[in-house]
Amino acid sequence: MKACVVIPVYNHEAAIPQVLAKLKRFGIPTFLVNDGSSALCSQVLADCAEREADWLTLINRPENGGKGAAVLDGFKAAQAGGFSHAIQIDADGQHDLNDIPAFIEAGRQHPESLILGQPLFDSSAPKSRVYGRRIANLWVWINTLSFAVADSMCGFRLYPLNAAAELAKSVRIARGMDFDIDILVRLYWQGVDVINMPTRVNYPYDGVSHFKLWQDNARISKAHAKLFFGMLLRIPQLLGRRLR
Repeated sequence: MKACVVIPVYNHEAAIPQVLAKLKRFGIPTFLVNDGSSALCSQVLADCAEREADWLTLINRPENGGKGAAVLDGFKAAQAGGFSHAIQIDADGQHDLNDIPAFIEAGRQHPESLILGQPLFDSSAPKSRVYGRRIANLWVWINTLSFAVADSMCGFRLYPLNAAAELAKSVRIARGMDFDIDILVRLYWQGVDVINMPTRVNYPYDGVSHFKLWQDNARISKAHAKLFFGMLLRIPQLLGRRLR
């Protein structure tokens, strides 16, 4: 197993240096994917990559394509670099990076599985986010015919890159904020098992969220609907998996 970190970044110039300072001590090669950020954020990322060139690689996307587009570009670069697994974390500092060794160890023990963060929220978590996740989780349980997934929206994950690459060859994975849900359900359909990893989540260093309430909720609802009809076609396969 050879693991790296992939961080999609869009205008988190205040938070990302703090995230990288915490990440550095783990000595894990990291791909920063600049998803068409502002000139200020782009300069901050360039400075970080130059200063930490021994473990940071900067990928610059010419325009903002969404979280999913940035993560997928990171996966491609990671696989081309010979990595077998990629840890996805967010750029705003909400994830507890102290849990990285636990994610890597789980990946070593289950190299073909998707290791999913299961958030343990503190008092800073907006209630709307917490309740919204419950609805999203319900839909994922329906669309997988399984309770295997404890949380469908946490952006702290360890992916087996071969499985993600195979999926990307066969279907267009969502590029926006619906990415985390879409790739999760489709990997499960593909036969990838899920391991849930409890991890603390805080809300974030810079208070910047790029979640667009109406637009992204509409996109996520559309993704759930599309996945639902995909699930109907896979009912025998999914029920057979449960019986096994």
